[in-house]
Amino acid sequence: MSQRSLEDLLKTVSPVELLRNSQIGAYVYPVVPAEYSNWRDEQRAWRETCVLFDQSHHMVDLYIEGPDALNLLSHLAINTFKNFSVNKAKQFVPCSYDGYVIGDGILFHLEQNKLVFVGRAPSANWIQFHAETGNWNVKIEKDDRSPSRPQGKPVVRKCYRYQIQGPNAEKVIEKLNGGPFPDIKFFNMDYINIAGRKVHALRHGMAGAPGLEIWGPYEEGEEIRAAIVEAGQEFGLRQVGSRAYATNTLESGWIPSPLPAVYTGEKMKPYREWLTEASYEASGSLAGSFYSDNIEDYYVTPYEIGYGPFVKFDHDFIGREALEKIKDKPHRKKVTFAWNGDDVGKAFRSLFEPGQEHYKYIDLPLSNYGSSSFDKIVHNGKIVGASMFAGYSYNERSMLSLGMVDPAIEIGTEVTLVWGEENGGSKKTTVESHKQIEIRAVVSPVPYSKVVRESYAEGWRTGKA
Repeated sequence: MSQRSLEDLLKTVSPVELLRNSQIGAYVYPVVPAEYSNWRDEQRAWRETCVLFDQSHHMVDLYIEGPDALNLLSHLAINTFKNFSVNKAKQFVPCSYDGYVIGDGILFHLEQNKLVFVGRAPSANWIQFHAETGNWNVKIEKDDRSPSRPQGKPVVRKCYRYQIQGPNAEKVIEKLNGGPFPDIKFFNMDYINIAGRKVHALRHGMAGAPGLEIWGPYEEGEEIRAAIVEAGQEFGLRQVGSRAYATNTLESGWIPSPLPAVYTGEKMKPYREWLTEASYEASGSLAGSFYSDNIEDYYVTPYEIGYGPFVKFDHDFIGREALEKIKDKPHRKKVTFAWNGDDVGKAFRSLFEPGQEHYKYIDLPLSNYGSSSFDKIVHNGKIVGASMFAGYSYNERSMLSLGMVDPAIEIGTEVTLVWGEENGGSKKTTVESHKQIEIRAVVSPVPYSKVVRESYAEGWRTGKA
């Protein structure tokens, strides 16, 4: 029996109601243990010593190979592909025909005419759709993310994928490599030696200090992990579990999960007909205090979430015409919101007041309770932005969230973040009956961490091209 398509579903329910009442639950970072030690010390380690991130399970790996591989990807991305040679990587950002973000991820140029996209499902699905339905001379291989709940069944991926990050990462890598830290330029690739094996490496910097992302055959993953853990002992290396992993971005400034802008538009209809009811786009959840009947009110442009420097009009791509029309207009800007500790404490205190309705629970350290979040940001009685990704930073001793505000709102402005959903909450499995609370928040820079602001290469995190 064939599955219904997303387009079929939207004939029976509005996209807002479909997503607001999804039963999928929160976005899961699968397989990796929740904590190796405790999430506070794991967060502290990426700032003070070094960490091992295990990224082997929560992302899609989509391999694109063939003479038209680069042309296909260029057709889908706002990014330029000039000088994108073998052994380079780049952030890949596709948009809808109307210029709204579908998702993002990292493209690795492995060999001539062979690349792999690594990231969340929306961008991978968009690439796969065009590869299968367009007139492109390419073949694709999809290694889907690991199941959120394996239920005891074995999990096998094509590759393991780790990151060694933090102030002591260079020392760990030098010890593993048996020589100096490899001279690899930012977002370039080469090889290093680990446990007698030649391991692919990308120069990266998730924690604000020089580090590497490494990968290789999945069956070698445990051997490589053991070697890294052993080498890192004297340098304070900690393995990071799934609870702390995603909170790194609160300090470094990447918004991981904007709502994919696929639910409207006649030109997007063939894609909605291709997507099944089991797809991320059809089963994902939308959470937060902002509510609108119009799903397009949840869409964002590249300019609003820090990808403005990526938009290059040196090639034809889907969404180009729409983005050209707005490129010189004022845009909402990406910021960090630093939540008021007293107000957060008030939300927690309500859980200990019997007989009274409590405020929406704030989970720690990651506080998102949907695949995509959209909480109201209010200033002088007017909605001026949205909070889109929230959690707690032990390093900053603060609740933080990433989002966007109107261009007139300056850094340092105190705004109000509305936490919790309207009318006691939606029917999502992650939402208990609750009341909303207004939380004061200070509009702050992106990245929030001073260490990261001063050490990252200029680009999408810093807002500079």
